[in-house]
Amino acid sequence: MTPAEAEAAPTAESARPAIAPGSVAPAPGATPPRRPLVARAAAELIGTALLVAVVVGSGIQATELTRDVGLQLLANSTATVFGLGILILLLGPVSGAHFNPVVTLAEWWTARRGGAGVTLREVAVYVPAQIAGAIAGAILADAMFGKPLVEWSTHDRSAGHLLLGEVVATAGLILLIFGLARTDQLRFAPVAVASYIGAAYWFTSSTSFANPAVTIGRAFTDTFAGIAPGSVLGFIGMQLVGGVVGLALVALIFMRGRPAE
Repeated sequence: MTPAEAEAAPTAESARPAIAPGSVAPAPGATPPRRPLVARAAAELIGTALLVAVVVGSGIQATELTRDVGLQLLANSTATVFGLGILILLLGPVSGAHFNPVVTLAEWWTARRGGAGVTLREVAVYVPAQIAGAIAGAILADAMFGKPLVEWSTHDRSAGHLLLGEVVATAGLILLIFGLARTDQLRFAPVAVASYIGAAYWFTSSTSFANPAVTIGRAFTDTFAGIAPGSVLGFIGMQLVGGVVGLALVALIFMRGRPAE
């Protein structure tokens, strides 16, 4: 995807059950008790790998079945919606199903400001696992379709309007994930996040990568879903900007109300 995510009355924090002293607060999307870090890292690696395999593999399959670009994008986006939803449902209770360094960093930032979330140590484990998983997923998809295992993409995506699309796609994703957390509706994340990504395939000019790990992984395949290595840094930079914009929107829209007098 996974991959592949701040304040209302009641807030997400106030709506959660009280946490016993000395225990570790669950990350958004996770359910207590927290799994061992190695299990969570494995979930992030495998989940991101499968997400990229879905994205790249469905893109290859689509181009082999039809030359109509619209149908190719429809097939690619449909497979991604179903694949992402299933992965979030399956792995969310283990790691939170981030599959996305921007989501992980955003959760760390909210935890620094008093919310529940990952620690800096966990970020240092999650992010490399997501990137490694994304690369492995692209290689796996190429292997399944008999393509060269590693072939740098030649699909240039450096145009300014595509970079703007990545800001919009990523900001919307962060607004959705953390808005659901603030309103205690994360149980809807599998459907909501998958639906948003499916829609963003079509309403953003960039087809909504919205994920630095997935962006890196897709550079390793010269197929429908690929991105040229020269375009990767621009996409990642705009995704980080989108993450900041998304958190700002969460803080504005879900602003904590004043206590009743």
